[in-house]
Formats: sequence, structure tokens, C-alpha cells
Amino acid sequence: MKIVYTDVLVIGGGLAGLRAAIAAKRRGHDVHILSLVPPKRSHSVAAQGGMQASIANSIKAAGDNEDLHFHDTVRGSDWGADQNVVRMFVNTSPKAVRQLAAWGVPWNRVRKGEREVFIGGKSAMLTESEAAHGLITVRDFGGTQKWRTCFVSDGTGHSMLYTVSDQVIANSIPVTERVEAMSLIHDGQRCYGAIVRNLVTGELSAWLARATCMATGGFGRIYRVSTNAVINQGMGAAIALETGVATLANMEAIQFHPTAIFPAGILVTEGCRGDGGLLLDAQRHRFMPDYEAEKKELASRDVVSRRMEQHIASGAGVNTRYGDHLWLDITMLGEAHIDKNLREVREICQYFLGIDPVSDLIPVRPAQHYSMGGIRTRPSGESTNLKGLFACGEASCWDMHGFNRLGGNSVAETVVAGMIVGEYIADYCQGTDSDIDISTSQIADFMKSEQQTIDSLLASQGTESAPDIMREMQTLMTDQVGIFRSHEQLQEAVEQLQLLRERSKDIGLSYKSPAVNPELVTAYRVPRMLKLALCVAYGALQRTESRGAHYREDYPKRNDRDWLRRTLATWPSSEQSLPNLAYEELDVMAMELPPGWRGYGEKDFIEHPHAASRLAEIERIKQNMPDADRHEIQSALMTYEELLPARYRGRNQRLRDVSE
Repeated sequence: MKIVYTDVLVIGGGLAGLRAAIAAKRRGHDVHILSLVPPKRSHSVAAQGGMQASIANSIKAAGDNEDLHFHDTVRGSDWGADQNVVRMFVNTSPKAVRQLAAWGVPWNRVRKGEREVFIGGKSAMLTESEAAHGLITVRDFGGTQKWRTCFVSDGTGHSMLYTVSDQVIANSIPVTERVEAMSLIHDGQRCYGAIVRNLVTGELSAWLARATCMATGGFGRIYRVSTNAVINQGMGAAIALETGVATLANMEAIQFHPTAIFPAGILVTEGCRGDGGLLLDAQRHRFMPDYEAEKKELASRDVVSRRMEQHIASGAGVNTRYGDHLWLDITMLGEAHIDKNLREVREICQYFLGIDPVSDLIPVRPAQHYSMGGIRTRPSGESTNLKGLFACGEASCWDMHGFNRLGGNSVAETVVAGMIVGEYIADYCQGTDSDIDISTSQIADFMKSEQQTIDSLLASQGTESAPDIMREMQTLMTDQVGIFRSHEQLQEAVEQLQLLRERSKDIGLSYKSPAVNPELVTAYRVPRMLKLALCVAYGALQRTESRGAHYREDYPKRNDRDWLRRTLATWPSSEQSLPNLAYEELDVMAMELPPGWRGYGEKDFIEHPHAASRLAEIERIKQNMPDADRHEIQSALMTYEELLPARYRGRNQRLRDVSE
């Protein structure tokens, strides 16, 4: 039995995992990263539009600060977010942007003087100050009060990932590629590492660590049409679920991006609309102002996606043999702007569609994009139920996004969560509770269990095909657990997923080699993907309200009275056909921003009985502090700073602060 020891085991080579690894390594700990693919091929590379941070350099960002970013994020989450975590995030994000700039990310910069922009499809002239010249600039994104999204043309994730990956190399952090974690090693109380499979040789090994960090990304590939990479199958969340101890949260909260190219489902960045692009129907009519007069194309993603699907259902879509779609028009931006700021969009359209967005409309329709749910953690990133297991990025639910995330907050979250969680991992490793205290026989039992799973699949004479079951699951999730949901659809999805899970017990393989065998990999992943799908569908069935990206046609109102709570899913026994669901109440009286109208979307919701009391309390606090600044007021409303590592507690400086 091969056993490898390290202080910190990071599972996942995307931005979140890499940044957490750097933080722990700089604190003096041995760190090892495991990755399915070379880190520079991780899905973080696909982030296009930008990273939100309230740096407030350009004219359209003037007056932006952490308070506005906080309010936008909480409203965007439809009050599902942990407001303490949101505060941690908005405080740290400007620091992350500036650190990335120091590391080499070539952020787009402010140029002094006049420049033409398109706002709502109309040309306007902006004049940037000489004092701002050369500072990091921002673009507009949906659901925000200010322009806030820092960007590198439309290859932001690419630039960030390559830069952070280079820092991993500079810090001499070893990365083992083309391996995957098969199960977590634990004793029911504490995680000690993972059983890991080499995808090339098929060899199993045990990796023991004082702290284990799951950073494996989302699970979008349980859907047929997704902007996610093919590796985003949710295995990190799945093996955490299979401990029977670790909890998954808000799994029913699935985001659909409004603009995926049709029919391929490849992402077209929100930066297209942020830069002035318009959504048009079959008649070339700009329809979003008919639904959202204020925010139009730049309402939050859940709202825009629903409005698009409603418009298609009304008969206004463009009919093709592949189905109906709408148009995204960025032609007014001109070739120079597109080549500078949206060059990847142009290349994608040319390569996959044979069109040029400089002169042609882009066919688009919403597609699964992001999973707000994941491994439930504390603000430190540590699992609420399994000591020594940490998670960050899309694999986690600490819970920054609630039931809908704002564009640009996810790629920002990867580095911010990596910074914060990495510090907490280092703290944990310095404590005496982190000693590796598990017997060799226990490790051998985990190794034996995984080897038996693989051996039984290779020896099976089963008649079921793993790829076929996967495709049926993906179609079922897309058709029945999509943007619009109902009891009948969800009940049917749950029943059919249970049947698919039973069929997955009879999977047979045509190729019997234990090494370099993609069919084998699919065979052992599919049952786990089905568990995740059941957590999504069953959680959606039980949540009888609409909140953010979770929209029930039979329960169209957000119901703060009965459903202002976080869904928790566990799977204690492999014999269960459904997850156990429990709920974590959100304390309105502790909120800095109590539930209300988001500023877009439906105004009709069922109020929480304590919301008015908390609002009145907030007003009393403010009235009793007539001379206080915004920082003092914020601290009086909700204290969060003690949750931040000390090195990130400092206030952010902005151009206006300097000039004044």
C-alpha cells in the first residue's frame, strides 16, 4: 500500500485550490496539489468577463465601495447568502485584485480623456480624469449599482489562472496531474486525506494530510446543456457526500447563464451586455425593457434567463431545427472594441458558428452555468461536520451566493476564498488537533473498498451502459429541473433518477483494462453524479417557493416567512434512495440587510415576520450615530471582522480617498 504524507492536501488545480495552496505554503507548511488536468487547463481558464471588486477608479465606478458591493451581492442572492461571508468577500476582493496585478495579471487600465461607450445600446461619451490614468478600470455587469468588474479583455480567467499557476511554481508547490480523489479518509469525526487514483496507470494510493482542501469546482455536467467543462462532474462534492458525515447545502440553487451560444452551450460573457450589447427576438425587437424597465439586459442572471425563456415561450423566439433561440447583438460596439475587449467571443463565434459578431447577430439561449450549492462550510472554509476537511470555490457553500450569484463574483470568490481559507488551513495545521491519528488498518480499509469497486466494475457482466445512463440523467435534469420548475416535473425527475441509480448497479464495461480507461472512469462516476442530481431535484421538490435561480411555477413567490433557510443534504447510508434533508434557519435579526425587494424582478414576496423589526432596529442604530462614518455604522449593524484573517482586515484605499 502506497502512502504519501503532507501537511496540506489540495484536491483541485483551479484558481481556488491554487490560491489556497499558496497561502498555506507561505505560512511554512508542506502542500501538495492533486489535479485531474494540468492546472492551466482547469475550468477557471474559461472565465471571460471579469472579477468584481469595488476599486472605484473610473468615472462610472465613482463612489463605489464595500457597502454597495455588499448590498448588490445580498440582493443578488435573493437573501440566501451568509451576510458575514459576503462582508468578508467584499472587503478582501480589492486586495485580491491589486495582489494579482502585482503578480502580473494585465488588467485593463483607465485612459484619461474622452472615450465612447454604449449604455443600453446607445452611444455616450465618458471623460476619464488624469488622476485615474493607468489605474485598473472596470466594466458594467448585471445586478450592480456601479461599474465594478475588473477585466482582461474577455480572457480574465485565462490571465488569472496562468498568473496564479506561475506563483505555485515560484513557491515550489508540487502538483500531481491526471489523478482523482476516489474517497475521503476519515473516522466519522475528522478527515485525514484521500484515496487517490492515477488515471493513467490505474494505481491507487493513500494521501494523508493534516488538512484536506476540496477545490474541485462545480457539478454542471449533471445537465445536458452546460457552459461547464466536461471535467465539472462534481466529484469533490460527491465524495464528501459519501462520507455520510459531510453536508451539502443549497444544492437546488442552479444558475443558468442567459447567453450561451446556441445550440452548443458555450459561454458568451456577460461582458457583451455589460459593454452595451442587446438581446433581440425573432423580429429584431429589444424585449428586455418590456420586462425590466430599469435594469433591462443587466438585471441579475436569474431574472434575465427567466425573461428570455418567457419570451421564447410567447412565440417570439427564432425557430430552428435545433429548437428556438434569441439574438445577442454586439455589432454596435464596432470591430476595434470587439477585438480589444471581446476577442475570445469573436473567435468562439467564428470557430463554432461560422459567423462574425462584428456584423452578425449571435444566437443565444440560457444554459446551466454555475452551482451555488456545495460542501457546507463555516466562514473559515472548514466543513461544519467533518473536522480537517476544508472547501473553497464552487465546490463549497460557505455561503456567499445564496440562491443566485452575480456575474464576476465567482472568479473573484476563487481567489478571495483561496486567500482566506488558506490562512485558516495554516492556522489549523499549527494546532495540536491536526496531528494525523489514524491506524494503517483503517487506511487499508478505505483502499480496499475503492479497489473492490473498481474490480467489480471490471469483472461485471452487467448490461447497462454508463454513458447511456449519464446522457439520460443529463436530459432529465435539463428538461425537468431547469429554469422553470413544478411539483409534477420535479416529482417525475426524482422518480426517474432513482430508477437510473438502480440501473447504475448493473453497469458493464466493454473495455476491461484498469489503466487509461475512460469507460471505467465514467462507470464509477455516474452513480455519484446521480446522487448529486437527486440532491438537486429532491431539494427543489421540497422547497415550495421561488428564490433566485430556483423558480417554482406553482409557488412563484419568494416566501421569507417559511423558507428563509438553507437546505442541508446528507447521505448517511449507501442503501438510501434519497438524501436526508434538513434546514438551517437564517437569523433576520442578525442581518445587516434584512429581506426586501431586490430592485429588479418580482416585487411580490411573503415577508418574514421579523423583517420590519430588524429594519426599525437598524434605523434606531443609525439615528443614534449621527457623526459616525460608514465603517462605524457597518460595525454597529453587523460585526464580521473577527472572522477575517488579521492580514486582510485593513481598509481599502480608493482614488477619491487619496485625492481628498
